[in-house]
Amino acid sequence: MASLLSPNSSSFSFGSNHLLSFTVIIPALPFSFGLVMLSINHHHHLSRIRLSRPPKPFSSSPLYSNSFHNFKLNGSSAGGRRLRHKIVQVRAFDEDLSGVSSPLDDWANNDGAAGYMLLSSDGEDSDGEYIINPVTDMELPTAKVSTNDALTLTAHRLAMIGRAPRKRRNKLGTLINLCLLAFLTVLLLFVDWCAWKIVRLPLEPFYLCRPFFISAVLVSFLGYLCVPLLSELRIHQNIWKEGPLRHSKKRASPTMGGLFFVPIGVGVAKFVAGFSSVEVSGTAVATLAFATIGLLDDIVTVIKNRNSGLSVWVKIFLEVAVGTCFSFWLHTTSISSPYSMKMLVALPAPLGLICLGKYYSLLTSFCFVSMGNGINLTDGLDGLAAGTAALAFVGMSIAVLPICPELAIFGASMAGACFGFLLHNRYKASVFMGDTGSLALGGALAAMAACSGMFLPLFISSGIFFLDASSVIMQVLYFKTTKRMRGDGCRLFRMAPIHHHLELCGLKEPVIVAGAYVISGVLALFAGYVGLISA
Repeated sequence: MASLLSPNSSSFSFGSNHLLSFTVIIPALPFSFGLVMLSINHHHHLSRIRLSRPPKPFSSSPLYSNSFHNFKLNGSSAGGRRLRHKIVQVRAFDEDLSGVSSPLDDWANNDGAAGYMLLSSDGEDSDGEYIINPVTDMELPTAKVSTNDALTLTAHRLAMIGRAPRKRRNKLGTLINLCLLAFLTVLLLFVDWCAWKIVRLPLEPFYLCRPFFISAVLVSFLGYLCVPLLSELRIHQNIWKEGPLRHSKKRASPTMGGLFFVPIGVGVAKFVAGFSSVEVSGTAVATLAFATIGLLDDIVTVIKNRNSGLSVWVKIFLEVAVGTCFSFWLHTTSISSPYSMKMLVALPAPLGLICLGKYYSLLTSFCFVSMGNGINLTDGLDGLAAGTAALAFVGMSIAVLPICPELAIFGASMAGACFGFLLHNRYKASVFMGDTGSLALGGALAAMAACSGMFLPLFISSGIFFLDASSVIMQVLYFKTTKRMRGDGCRLFRMAPIHHHLELCGLKEPVIVAGAYVISGVLALFAGYVGLISA
């Protein structure tokens, strides 16, 4: 490699086809005078780079319009002397690839702040260290393990546990998960301790804790195999273009996480509760049917590379069909719960049991549609839908325990599956559940309520889901009403669902998620209490 140095610039020639020129401004030091020469292969991906402000061209030539970047450099020498700030302007282009855009071209077109962090070397004996300070939390793509073997990739990821990239080890997301685990563990242990007083029958030790922890452990370990596989298959999340700008960095994250945690939750429930339980079998079939609808929607979304897959009316039609079939099955099947609760809704005293008759099927179909779409709308922040769904399942497990203890096992198992998925979906998320997971969770909750008549505890424990769905409905109605009255539509929120409104108001994702967990925890306790006094 030949180099040519002039008094005002440093340039390096890497061949006839590639040119990398640097303009380095370095202040004089009292001890020595040096010139920094950096040799960078423009085909090699830089690691640990963070974008801080969009690169601006410093030349009017079209050749350099998307290829110039300004860097702030902090350096420290091996001898302990600290260099002052240096400004390095980088110019990179390829004569043979003038018609092909580079990855830097794509990054240059992003809206929002951009900036970088780069470490030149590690260790105490290195000649120098150069750090580019980050300004925002937007990140460039990180290096990937080059392999086509899913098992090899999984082994690599298992070996990197504890040494994962910084964004995968966010302390706030981990702290929120630990608090959620502690709350769920204490609550389930307390229910198991006094379950015999509720059911008036002897139950196995750790009746609800056992399926919860089995599902959580299996899903968490299976995620280390499935998440890299989904990433290698390029099943990536399509980000809503009108959504918050900071969500654009999530477009490379894999989706369809429901493929590996929903079957585990259903399978563990069937294994622990026994394959002879009619209620668990019907609930499991309804859950898998909704998961299939979500899977079709995700497949269409990935293939067509757009924000939505199936049309809204097609999804609603399929959801109503599943709900109607479940109601018909419920009407013709013998249920082992007290009072043969098929068309009865349990309410607290003095209301008691209310027979709805044929309206029970309408209520069942409404719950299936509303719950599925409510959780789907809630799945907009890292860990929001999975954590609130886990709390809702625990609340429903407590509510249905006096009526059908096997359904309580199903709810605890699904809660454990949601928590195991949270280990990969917490802030910052490595995978998203997609419609495959969100619709399945909604169908499972609705089926639990339909089998037991506990619709009121369902509405209480799912308060966050109904809040998000209601915010979307209010936003649309308010916009259409003001547009008809004034000619131009006005919005009630900055963005719907309401968690995006809070995000645009300045709240961070973990703060919003933690607040939703607190509200859902209180609602789950209240739902369980209402269910116990209603049975």
